[in-house]
Amino acid sequence: MQIKQNTSLWKLALIRFKKNKLAVFSFWYIVFCGFIAVFAYVIAPDNSPNAKIQHIEIHTEKPGFKTLLFKDFSRKKENQSLWRIFLHGNKNFPLEKPINDYVIKNDSLFLSLYSKDSSFSKKEVVPLQEGEIKYKITKKTFLLGTDKYGRDYLSRLIVGARISFFIGFIAVFISLLIGITIGAIAGYFGGKIDTFIMWLINVIWSIPTLLMVIAITLALGKGFYQVFIAVGLTMWVEVARVVRGQVISVKQEQYVEAAKALGFSDFRILVKHILPNIMAAIIVISAANFAAAILIESGLSFLGIGAQPPTPSWGSMIKDHYNYILLGKGYLAIIPGLAIMSLVMAFMLVGNGLRDALDVKG
Repeated sequence: MQIKQNTSLWKLALIRFKKNKLAVFSFWYIVFCGFIAVFAYVIAPDNSPNAKIQHIEIHTEKPGFKTLLFKDFSRKKENQSLWRIFLHGNKNFPLEKPINDYVIKNDSLFLSLYSKDSSFSKKEVVPLQEGEIKYKITKKTFLLGTDKYGRDYLSRLIVGARISFFIGFIAVFISLLIGITIGAIAGYFGGKIDTFIMWLINVIWSIPTLLMVIAITLALGKGFYQVFIAVGLTMWVEVARVVRGQVISVKQEQYVEAAKALGFSDFRILVKHILPNIMAAIIVISAANFAAAILIESGLSFLGIGAQPPTPSWGSMIKDHYNYILLGKGYLAIIPGLAIMSLVMAFMLVGNGLRDALDVKG
């Protein structure tokens, strides 16, 4: 009977959440961003590792820029599985050269290398080999233009979504693992254990989050996974405080007293009886921490101690191009900024929607 009641309460919360159109839209936007992050190298026009193919000749071109590309497939290919391509990109990407025009004469391909003034374009001759075609000329459109190194900006934005999105999952997982454990112990046992844990929480709470993340990052070293761990190790404090307060409130309930009277162990009471009844608060704080993790990682990347080049990150994309705001190409910094803002706002709106839906008094 109790299981049916719990199930009905969750169903009622789901119905209330569905009525919040803004929260539902934000939820599907997060799902969309997650799909892009997972299938980044399948979706991105440039599926090379970290979308790093450079064309210095066409740097900082505006969105919608079109040009001819000469692709050279003649270099030796490496063996790689589809799974590796899915995770890290295609290492067998062709060497590309932007061109203005080309002419085929006899057994040679005459290329006119890209130049904004075609009269000053350099010429290059490529011999056409019989048998396997190792050269290809295609017309490419850079939907979001190119960055200062001539890389496809849309591809960098898509691959960069992995950093900003997955840091939330890893950081929130670490923060929940530590925060729930410490908060539950403090709230359930109380006394000197609670006093010590609260003293520890207050000490950590008094240190600026960004400063602590920087210190942990420098201790662990710069890198992709180090940032994830550093952010997670600084976010458990909020979780621990919320869990502690919820446990103190719930442990006074009659079903907890009954479990103690039946001789159940403290571990079973915490895991089976208390934690399931405070999941609503944990879910809400997780959504807020997800948004905070994205902002912290973006700040670290902007400072240069987050994901290191050539790994794309929305924060590092802003760092590389914020000077271009004065040069009339502010979109190079605004586009990743809008991506960060929209994803963070989506998580905050989902968190607010979950809070209202799971509010029993409401």
